[in-house]
Amino acid sequence: MHHEQPGDTMPQDTSDNSPPALDFLPDDGAYILRVDACLTPGETVHQASVLCRGGLIEAIGAFDSLTALAGDVPCLDMRGCQAIPGLVDTHLHGSGGGGTMDADHMDSLALISRMLARHGVTSFISTLLSAPQEKMLKVAEAICQLSEDALPGAVPIGVHYEGPYLRVEKRGAQREHYIRQIDLGEARELLAVGQGKIRMMTLAPELENSERLIELLRESNAVPSMGHSLAEENAVTRAIDCGATRVTHLYNGTTRLDQRNSGLTAVALVDDRVTIELIADGFHVHPVMLEIACRIKPLNRIVGISDATQGAGLKNGLYHLGDDRVEIANGWCRRYVDGRLAGSCLTLDRAMRNLPKFASLAREQVLTCFTHNPAASLGFHDRGLLLPGKRADIAVVDADWNVRMTIVGGRVVYDARTAELPADWAE
Repeated sequence: MHHEQPGDTMPQDTSDNSPPALDFLPDDGAYILRVDACLTPGETVHQASVLCRGGLIEAIGAFDSLTALAGDVPCLDMRGCQAIPGLVDTHLHGSGGGGTMDADHMDSLALISRMLARHGVTSFISTLLSAPQEKMLKVAEAICQLSEDALPGAVPIGVHYEGPYLRVEKRGAQREHYIRQIDLGEARELLAVGQGKIRMMTLAPELENSERLIELLRESNAVPSMGHSLAEENAVTRAIDCGATRVTHLYNGTTRLDQRNSGLTAVALVDDRVTIELIADGFHVHPVMLEIACRIKPLNRIVGISDATQGAGLKNGLYHLGDDRVEIANGWCRRYVDGRLAGSCLTLDRAMRNLPKFASLAREQVLTCFTHNPAASLGFHDRGLLLPGKRADIAVVDADWNVRMTIVGGRVVYDARTAELPADWAE
Protein backbone atom coordinates (compact mmCIF):
# COMPACT_ATOMS: atom_id res chain seq x y z
CA MET A 1 0.00 0.00 0.00
CA HIS A 2 1.28 3.46 -0.84
CA HIS A 3 1.44 5.70 2.23
CA GLU A 4 2.89 9.09 1.45
CA GLN A 5 4.33 10.82 4.50
CA PRO A 6 5.45 14.43 4.82
CA GLY A 7 8.76 14.86 3.07
CA ASP A 8 8.28 11.83 0.83
CA THR A 9 9.21 12.24 -2.78
CA MET A 10 6.47 12.03 -5.34
CA PRO A 11 5.66 8.54 -6.65
CA GLN A 12 7.73 7.99 -9.77
CA ASP A 13 6.09 7.09 -13.07
CA THR A 14 8.27 4.11 -13.94
CA SER A 15 5.74 2.03 -15.86
CA ASP A 16 5.78 1.65 -19.61
CA ASN A 17 4.14 4.65 -21.27
CA SER A 18 3.29 2.77 -24.43
CA PRO A 19 -0.40 2.01 -24.90
CA PRO A 20 -1.50 -1.21 -26.53
CA ALA A 21 -0.85 0.08 -30.03
CA LEU A 22 -2.45 -0.77 -33.34
CA ASP A 23 0.88 -1.46 -35.00
CA PHE A 24 -0.68 -1.99 -38.39
CA LEU A 25 -2.30 1.44 -38.70
CA PRO A 26 -1.73 3.30 -41.97
CA ASP A 27 0.13 6.61 -41.96
CA ASP A 28 -3.07 8.62 -41.57
CA GLY A 29 -4.01 6.71 -38.38
CA ALA A 30 -7.22 5.35 -39.88
CA TYR A 31 -9.10 2.45 -38.32
CA ILE A 32 -12.65 1.35 -37.62
CA LEU A 33 -13.82 0.83 -34.04
CA ARG A 34 -16.54 -1.83 -34.02
CA VAL A 35 -19.01 -1.88 -31.09
CA ASP A 36 -22.48 -3.11 -30.23
CA ALA A 37 -23.77 0.44 -29.85
CA CYS A 38 -22.59 4.03 -30.23
CA LEU A 39 -24.20 6.82 -28.21
CA THR A 40 -24.46 9.98 -30.31
CA PRO A 41 -26.55 13.04 -29.39
CA GLY A 42 -30.16 11.97 -28.98
CA GLU A 43 -29.63 8.61 -30.67
CA THR A 44 -28.12 5.20 -30.01
CA VAL A 45 -26.74 3.59 -33.15
CA HIS A 46 -26.86 -0.17 -32.74
CA GLN A 47 -24.30 -2.55 -34.26
CA ALA A 48 -22.26 0.55 -35.01
CA SER A 49 -18.77 1.33 -36.15
CA VAL A 50 -16.73 4.50 -35.85
CA LEU A 51 -14.23 5.46 -38.52
CA CYS A 52 -11.32 7.36 -36.97
CA ARG A 53 -8.69 9.08 -39.06
CA GLY A 54 -6.02 11.60 -38.16
CA GLY A 55 -7.25 11.88 -34.57
CA LEU A 56 -10.82 12.78 -35.59
CA ILE A 57 -14.09 10.92 -36.07
CA GLU A 58 -14.69 10.74 -39.81
CA ALA A 59 -17.92 8.75 -39.91
CA ILE A 60 -20.30 6.64 -37.82
CA GLY A 61 -22.46 3.90 -39.30
CA ALA A 62 -22.79 0.25 -40.11
CA PHE A 63 -19.55 -1.73 -40.38
CA ASP A 64 -20.10 -2.75 -44.01
CA SER A 65 -20.84 0.79 -45.12
CA LEU A 66 -17.73 2.14 -43.41
CA THR A 67 -15.44 -0.50 -44.90
CA ALA A 68 -16.81 0.44 -48.31
CA LEU A 69 -16.15 4.11 -47.52
CA ALA A 70 -12.70 3.74 -45.98
CA GLY A 71 -11.31 0.87 -47.97
CA ASP A 72 -8.86 -1.57 -46.44
CA VAL A 73 -8.30 -0.11 -42.95
CA PRO A 74 -7.72 -2.05 -39.72
CA CYS A 75 -10.62 -2.95 -37.44
CA LEU A 76 -10.49 -2.54 -33.67
CA ASP A 77 -13.10 -5.09 -32.64
CA MET A 78 -14.82 -4.23 -29.34
CA ARG A 79 -18.10 -6.02 -29.91
CA GLY A 80 -19.87 -6.69 -26.62
CA CYS A 81 -19.24 -3.06 -25.62
CA GLN A 82 -20.58 0.37 -26.49
CA ALA A 83 -18.81 3.59 -27.43
CA ILE A 84 -19.52 6.79 -25.51
CA PRO A 85 -17.79 10.17 -25.65
CA GLY A 86 -14.65 10.42 -23.56
CA LEU A 87 -15.37 11.86 -20.12
CA VAL A 88 -14.25 15.41 -19.35
CA ASP A 89 -13.28 16.32 -15.77
CA THR A 90 -13.27 20.09 -15.27
CA HIS A 91 -12.46 20.05 -11.54
CA LEU A 92 -9.80 17.81 -10.04
CA HIS A 93 -6.74 18.26 -7.82
CA GLY A 94 -5.00 15.00 -8.61
CA SER A 95 -5.28 11.28 -9.20
CA GLY A 96 -3.14 8.17 -9.38
CA GLY A 97 -0.50 9.53 -7.00
CA GLY A 98 -0.05 12.87 -8.78
CA GLY A 99 -1.26 16.24 -7.53
CA THR A 100 -1.96 19.34 -9.60
CA MET A 101 -0.08 21.56 -7.12
CA ASP A 102 3.01 19.50 -8.01
CA ALA A 103 2.44 19.86 -11.73
CA ASP A 104 5.73 21.71 -12.19
CA HIS A 105 7.16 18.18 -11.85
CA MET A 106 6.51 16.24 -15.05
CA ASP A 107 5.87 12.96 -13.23
CA SER A 108 2.86 14.39 -11.41
CA LEU A 109 0.75 15.12 -14.48
CA ALA A 110 1.83 11.83 -16.08
CA LEU A 111 0.48 9.92 -13.06
CA ILE A 112 -2.78 11.86 -13.22
CA SER A 113 -3.07 11.39 -16.98
CA ARG A 114 -2.62 7.62 -16.84
CA MET A 115 -5.09 7.07 -13.99
CA LEU A 116 -7.75 9.22 -15.64
CA ALA A 117 -7.42 7.24 -18.87
CA ARG A 118 -8.11 4.03 -16.96
CA HIS A 119 -11.41 5.58 -15.90
CA GLY A 120 -12.52 6.82 -19.30
CA VAL A 121 -11.45 10.46 -18.93
CA THR A 122 -9.94 11.93 -22.08
CA SER A 123 -9.60 15.64 -21.11
CA PHE A 124 -9.18 17.39 -17.77
CA ILE A 125 -8.76 20.80 -16.17
CA SER A 126 -6.08 21.05 -13.48
CA THR A 127 -7.51 22.77 -10.40
CA LEU A 128 -5.09 24.72 -8.22
CA LEU A 129 -5.63 25.57 -4.56
CA SER A 130 -4.99 28.95 -2.96
CA ALA A 131 -1.24 29.33 -2.45
CA PRO A 132 1.43 32.03 -2.47
CA GLN A 133 1.38 33.97 -5.72
CA GLU A 134 4.79 32.67 -6.82
CA LYS A 135 3.69 29.05 -6.38
CA MET A 136 0.43 29.53 -8.26
CA LEU A 137 2.24 31.25 -11.14
CA LYS A 138 4.92 28.56 -11.36
CA VAL A 139 2.50 25.64 -11.40
CA ALA A 140 0.02 27.27 -13.79
CA GLU A 141 2.80 28.14 -16.24
CA ALA A 142 4.10 24.55 -16.18
CA ILE A 143 0.66 23.13 -16.92
CA CYS A 144 -0.15 25.58 -19.67
CA GLN A 145 3.16 25.05 -21.46
CA LEU A 146 2.82 21.28 -21.50
CA SER A 147 2.17 19.64 -24.85
CA GLU A 148 -0.68 17.15 -25.02
CA ASP A 149 1.66 14.66 -26.67
CA ALA A 150 3.88 14.63 -23.59
CA LEU A 151 1.37 12.67 -21.50
CA PRO A 152 0.44 8.99 -21.72
CA GLY A 153 -3.35 9.24 -21.28
CA ALA A 154 -5.91 11.98 -20.69
CA VAL A 155 -4.84 15.42 -21.90
CA PRO A 156 -4.80 18.63 -19.82
CA ILE A 157 -6.81 21.43 -21.40
CA GLY A 158 -6.16 24.27 -18.99
CA VAL A 159 -6.16 25.56 -15.44
CA HIS A 160 -8.84 26.35 -12.86
CA TYR A 161 -7.80 28.59 -9.97
CA GLU A 162 -9.95 27.58 -6.98
CA GLY A 163 -9.03 30.76 -5.13
CA PRO A 164 -7.29 32.64 -3.73
CA TYR A 165 -10.16 35.15 -3.50
CA LEU A 166 -12.50 33.21 -1.25
CA ARG A 167 -14.52 33.71 1.93
CA VAL A 168 -12.33 32.48 4.79
CA GLU A 169 -15.29 31.07 6.72
CA LYS A 170 -16.12 28.78 3.77
CA ARG A 171 -12.54 27.82 2.90
CA GLY A 172 -13.12 24.08 3.31
CA ALA A 173 -9.77 22.29 3.26
CA GLN A 174 -7.85 25.31 1.94
CA ARG A 175 -5.24 27.02 4.09
CA GLU A 176 -6.58 30.19 5.73
CA HIS A 177 -3.36 32.17 5.41
CA TYR A 178 -3.30 31.69 1.61
CA ILE A 179 -6.77 33.18 1.14
CA ARG A 180 -6.79 36.91 0.44
CA GLN A 181 -8.81 39.89 -0.68
CA ILE A 182 -9.14 40.55 -4.38
CA ASP A 183 -6.05 42.14 -5.90
CA LEU A 184 -6.69 42.97 -9.56
CA GLY A 185 -3.00 43.38 -10.37
CA GLU A 186 -2.25 39.97 -8.91
CA ALA A 187 -5.21 38.50 -10.80
CA ARG A 188 -3.88 39.88 -14.07
CA GLU A 189 -0.59 38.08 -13.42
CA LEU A 190 -2.43 34.82 -12.76
CA LEU A 191 -4.29 35.16 -16.04
CA ALA A 192 -1.31 36.30 -18.11
CA VAL A 193 0.91 33.37 -17.14
CA GLY A 194 -1.53 30.92 -18.75
CA GLN A 195 -1.31 32.49 -22.21
CA GLY A 196 -5.01 31.89 -22.86
CA LYS A 197 -5.24 28.52 -21.08
CA ILE A 198 -6.67 29.76 -17.78
CA ARG A 199 -10.20 28.43 -18.16
CA MET A 200 -11.82 29.26 -14.82
CA MET A 201 -11.44 30.96 -11.44
CA THR A 202 -13.53 30.35 -8.33
CA LEU A 203 -14.23 33.49 -6.29
CA ALA A 204 -16.55 34.65 -3.52
CA PRO A 205 -18.85 37.21 -5.17
CA GLU A 206 -19.44 39.17 -1.94
CA LEU A 207 -15.81 40.32 -1.79
CA GLU A 208 -14.89 43.89 -2.66
CA ASN A 209 -13.90 44.29 -6.34
CA SER A 210 -15.56 40.97 -7.28
CA GLU A 211 -17.49 42.57 -10.14
CA ARG A 212 -14.31 44.05 -11.61
CA LEU A 213 -12.59 40.67 -11.26
CA ILE A 214 -15.48 38.97 -13.05
CA GLU A 215 -15.17 41.46 -15.92
CA LEU A 216 -11.41 40.83 -16.06
CA LEU A 217 -11.96 37.08 -16.23
CA ARG A 218 -14.50 37.45 -19.01
CA GLU A 219 -12.10 39.64 -20.99
CA SER A 220 -9.55 36.82 -20.70
CA ASN A 221 -12.08 34.15 -21.79
CA ALA A 222 -11.94 32.55 -18.34
CA VAL A 223 -15.19 31.46 -16.67
CA PRO A 224 -15.94 33.20 -13.36
CA SER A 225 -17.29 30.57 -10.96
CA MET A 226 -18.85 31.43 -7.60
CA GLY A 227 -17.91 29.32 -4.61
CA HIS A 228 -16.43 29.12 -1.11
CA SER A 229 -18.86 31.90 -0.35
CA LEU A 230 -21.52 33.18 2.03
CA ALA A 231 -22.98 35.55 -0.56
CA GLU A 232 -26.60 36.57 -0.19
CA GLU A 233 -29.05 37.00 -3.05
CA ASN A 234 -28.18 40.57 -4.08
CA ALA A 235 -24.45 39.92 -4.32
CA VAL A 236 -25.04 36.72 -6.29
CA THR A 237 -27.44 38.39 -8.72
CA ARG A 238 -25.01 41.26 -9.33
CA ALA A 239 -22.24 38.77 -10.03
CA ILE A 240 -24.39 36.82 -12.49
CA ASP A 241 -25.39 40.04 -14.24
CA CYS A 242 -21.66 40.83 -14.59
CA GLY A 243 -20.96 37.43 -16.16
CA ALA A 244 -20.44 34.84 -13.41
CA THR A 245 -22.04 31.79 -14.99
CA ARG A 246 -20.99 28.87 -12.82
CA VAL A 247 -21.01 27.61 -9.22
CA THR A 248 -18.16 25.48 -7.90
CA HIS A 249 -19.29 22.17 -6.32
CA LEU A 250 -22.81 23.26 -5.41
CA TYR A 251 -23.79 22.72 -1.74
CA ASN A 252 -20.13 22.37 -0.71
CA GLY A 253 -18.64 25.71 0.30
CA THR A 254 -21.90 27.51 -0.50
CA THR A 255 -24.85 28.75 1.57
CA ARG A 256 -27.41 26.34 3.01
CA LEU A 257 -30.93 26.26 1.67
CA ASP A 258 -33.11 28.23 4.08
CA GLN A 259 -36.84 28.92 4.06
CA ARG A 260 -36.42 32.60 4.93
CA ASN A 261 -33.22 33.61 3.17
CA SER A 262 -31.87 33.34 -0.35
CA GLY A 263 -28.16 32.92 -0.93
CA LEU A 264 -25.77 31.49 -3.48
CA THR A 265 -27.17 27.95 -3.46
CA ALA A 266 -30.80 28.97 -3.85
CA VAL A 267 -30.08 31.48 -6.62
CA ALA A 268 -27.87 29.01 -8.48
CA LEU A 269 -30.67 26.45 -8.49
CA VAL A 270 -33.30 28.76 -9.99
CA ASP A 271 -31.27 31.03 -12.30
CA ASP A 272 -30.97 29.27 -15.66
CA ARG A 273 -27.93 31.36 -16.60
CA VAL A 274 -25.87 29.44 -14.04
CA THR A 275 -24.10 26.11 -14.56
CA ILE A 276 -23.65 24.01 -11.41
CA GLU A 277 -20.98 21.47 -10.53
CA LEU A 278 -22.08 18.35 -8.64
CA ILE A 279 -19.99 15.74 -6.82
CA ALA A 280 -21.88 12.44 -6.98
CA ASP A 281 -19.89 10.35 -4.54
CA GLY A 282 -22.60 9.96 -1.88
CA PHE A 283 -20.41 11.71 0.71
CA HIS A 284 -20.19 15.36 -0.31
CA VAL A 285 -23.88 15.75 -1.11
CA HIS A 286 -26.89 13.76 0.10
CA PRO A 287 -28.62 11.96 -2.78
CA VAL A 288 -31.86 13.88 -2.15
CA MET A 289 -30.00 17.17 -2.60
CA LEU A 290 -28.57 15.86 -5.87
CA GLU A 291 -32.10 14.93 -6.94
CA ILE A 292 -33.35 18.43 -6.12
CA ALA A 293 -30.63 19.98 -8.26
CA CYS A 294 -31.21 17.61 -11.18
CA ARG A 295 -34.97 18.21 -11.12
CA ILE A 296 -34.64 22.00 -11.02
CA LYS A 297 -31.75 22.77 -13.35
CA PRO A 298 -31.93 22.51 -17.16
CA LEU A 299 -29.93 19.48 -18.22
CA ASN A 300 -27.32 21.53 -20.08
CA ARG A 301 -26.51 23.42 -16.86
CA ILE A 302 -25.40 20.36 -14.87
CA VAL A 303 -21.72 19.34 -14.84
CA GLY A 304 -20.50 16.26 -13.00
CA ILE A 305 -17.03 16.63 -11.47
CA SER A 306 -14.74 14.46 -9.39
CA ASP A 307 -12.97 17.06 -7.16
CA ALA A 308 -10.45 14.21 -6.95
CA THR A 309 -7.22 14.39 -4.99
CA GLN A 310 -3.83 12.68 -5.25
CA GLY A 311 -5.04 9.32 -3.92
CA ALA A 312 -8.02 8.90 -6.25
CA GLY A 313 -7.86 5.47 -7.87
CA LEU A 314 -5.34 4.21 -5.32
CA LYS A 315 -5.72 2.09 -2.21
CA ASN A 316 -6.62 3.52 1.18
CA GLY A 317 -3.76 5.44 2.78
CA LEU A 318 -2.20 8.83 3.43
CA TYR A 319 -1.67 11.26 0.60
CA HIS A 320 -1.25 14.99 0.01
CA LEU A 321 -3.60 17.83 -0.97
CA GLY A 322 -1.46 20.92 -1.38
CA ASP A 323 0.47 21.38 1.86
CA ASP A 324 -1.76 19.03 3.86
CA ARG A 325 -1.83 15.31 4.48
CA VAL A 326 -5.16 13.69 3.71
CA GLU A 327 -6.39 10.22 4.58
CA ILE A 328 -8.43 8.12 2.19
CA ALA A 329 -10.51 5.46 3.87
CA ASN A 330 -13.84 3.83 3.01
CA GLY A 331 -14.66 6.33 0.28
CA TRP A 332 -13.88 9.43 2.34
CA CYS A 333 -11.01 11.85 1.81
CA ARG A 334 -10.29 13.91 4.95
CA ARG A 335 -7.53 16.14 6.26
CA TYR A 336 -5.42 14.00 8.55
CA VAL A 337 -4.96 16.76 11.15
CA ASP A 338 -8.63 17.52 11.83
CA GLY A 339 -10.86 15.17 9.82
CA ARG A 340 -12.19 18.00 7.64
CA LEU A 341 -13.54 16.83 4.26
CA ALA A 342 -10.83 17.55 1.69
CA GLY A 343 -11.74 16.88 -1.92
CA SER A 344 -12.62 13.32 -2.91
CA CYS A 345 -11.18 9.98 -3.94
CA LEU A 346 -13.86 9.73 -6.62
CA THR A 347 -13.17 8.68 -10.20
CA LEU A 348 -15.37 10.27 -12.84
CA ASP A 349 -16.67 7.00 -14.26
CA ARG A 350 -17.86 6.01 -10.79
CA ALA A 351 -19.59 9.38 -10.44
CA MET A 352 -21.28 8.73 -13.78
CA ARG A 353 -22.49 5.34 -12.57
CA ASN A 354 -23.62 6.84 -9.24
CA LEU A 355 -25.74 9.71 -10.53
CA PRO A 356 -28.57 7.59 -12.01
CA LYS A 357 -28.92 5.95 -8.58
CA PHE A 358 -29.18 9.32 -6.84
CA ALA A 359 -31.26 11.35 -9.31
CA SER A 360 -34.12 10.70 -11.71
CA LEU A 361 -32.13 11.19 -14.90
CA ALA A 362 -32.02 8.74 -17.78
CA ARG A 363 -28.62 7.22 -18.49
CA GLU A 364 -28.25 9.24 -21.70
CA GLN A 365 -28.96 12.42 -19.73
CA VAL A 366 -26.40 11.46 -17.10
CA LEU A 367 -23.84 10.82 -19.83
CA THR A 368 -24.29 14.39 -21.09
CA CYS A 369 -23.40 15.74 -17.63
CA PHE A 370 -19.96 14.10 -17.81
CA THR A 371 -19.09 14.63 -21.48
CA HIS A 372 -20.72 17.36 -23.55
CA ASN A 373 -21.76 19.69 -20.71
CA PRO A 374 -18.34 20.04 -19.04
CA ALA A 375 -16.62 20.52 -22.39
CA ALA A 376 -19.12 23.05 -23.72
CA SER A 377 -19.31 24.93 -20.41
CA LEU A 378 -15.66 25.94 -20.86
CA GLY A 379 -15.87 26.61 -24.58
CA PHE A 380 -14.61 23.27 -25.94
CA HIS A 381 -16.89 22.28 -28.81
CA ASP A 382 -14.54 19.80 -30.47
CA ARG A 383 -15.13 17.02 -27.93
CA GLY A 384 -17.80 15.57 -25.65
CA LEU A 385 -19.89 14.21 -28.54
CA LEU A 386 -19.50 11.32 -30.95
CA LEU A 387 -20.05 13.04 -34.28
CA PRO A 388 -18.10 13.33 -37.53
CA GLY A 389 -15.57 16.13 -37.28
CA LYS A 390 -15.14 15.88 -33.51
CA ARG A 391 -12.00 14.65 -31.77
CA ALA A 392 -11.75 10.88 -31.58
CA ASP A 393 -11.98 10.97 -27.79
CA ILE A 394 -13.89 7.80 -26.96
CA ALA A 395 -14.55 5.64 -23.93
CA VAL A 396 -15.53 2.04 -24.68
CA VAL A 397 -17.65 0.64 -21.84
CA ASP A 398 -19.50 -2.56 -21.00
CA ALA A 399 -23.20 -2.81 -20.20
CA ASP A 400 -22.61 -1.58 -16.65
CA TRP A 401 -20.52 1.38 -17.86
CA ASN A 402 -17.23 -0.09 -16.67
CA VAL A 403 -14.42 1.26 -18.85
CA ARG A 404 -12.84 -1.31 -21.16
CA MET A 405 -10.87 1.00 -23.45
CA THR A 406 -10.03 4.69 -23.70
CA ILE A 407 -9.10 6.45 -26.93
CA VAL A 408 -7.62 9.98 -26.88
CA GLY A 409 -7.26 11.81 -30.17
CA GLY A 410 -7.58 8.49 -31.98
CA ARG A 411 -4.82 6.87 -29.89
CA VAL A 412 -5.60 3.88 -27.66
CA VAL A 413 -4.26 4.88 -24.24
CA TYR A 414 -5.94 2.22 -22.10
CA ASP A 415 -7.07 -1.31 -22.91
CA ALA A 416 -8.45 -3.36 -20.02
CA ARG A 417 -7.68 -6.58 -21.86
CA THR A 418 -3.93 -6.05 -21.65
CA ALA A 419 -3.38 -3.44 -18.92
CA GLU A 420 -1.58 -4.51 -15.76
CA LEU A 421 -2.75 -3.12 -12.42
CA PRO A 422 0.11 -1.55 -10.40
CA ALA A 423 0.32 -2.73 -6.79
CA ASP A 424 -0.94 0.52 -5.23
CA TRP A 425 -3.93 0.97 -7.60
CA ALA A 426 -7.38 0.08 -6.29
CA GLU A 427 -9.33 -2.69 -7.97
